[in-house]
This record gives sequence, C-alpha cells and structure tokens, in this order.
Amino acid sequence: MTEKPSKYRSQIRIYADILRVIEREKGNAKPTHVLYGANLSHDRLVKYLAQLKDQGLVEEEGVSDRTTYYLTDKGIQFLNEFKKVSQFAEAFGFVI
Repeated sequence: MTEKPSKYRSQIRIYADILRVIEREKGNAKPTHVLYGANLSHDRLVKYLAQLKDQGLVEEEGVSDRTTYYLTDKGIQFLNEFKKVSQFAEAFGFVI
C-alpha cells in the first residue's frame, strides 16, 4: 500500500513560499499579494512574517496600507539554499 503525499505544508515550506512570493514581487510585495501567493490566512501570515523578520530574512517598509516587504541578503541566500535542498530531495523521491 502506498501512502499519499501529505496535503499539509511544513513550516519551512511555508517560509519558502512566503519568500518566493516576495522575491517574485521584486521588493515591492504588498501584504495582500503575499497572503494570496502563499495561500495563508491573515493571522498565519502575520505570525510567519514576524518570524521571518526576527530571523533577518525579510524587511518591512512603509506604514499601514502602504506596507511592502523585501528580502534581505540573508533571505535571498536562504531561498537559494532551500531551492538546492528541495531539488536534491526530489531527486531521491522526497518532498520537503
């Protein structure tokens, strides 16, 4: 009997999804774009963005309805390394 892949994302996958959306927006990622792009509820997005900011992977600019997010150098490095690890794992049939 084969197991179906989990429908749930790991925390690290959620971080990577958020970082990918911010990367795709080229430093002008609005909260709504990140929310929809990473497929998260508002509460979860706020929680994860706070953690990413605390880790120095993401910076926030602006105030209120003009807030945007961009990746720091550390965030870019994390995302690049995550992509390598994901490709490596997938080559052996694992999904991160």
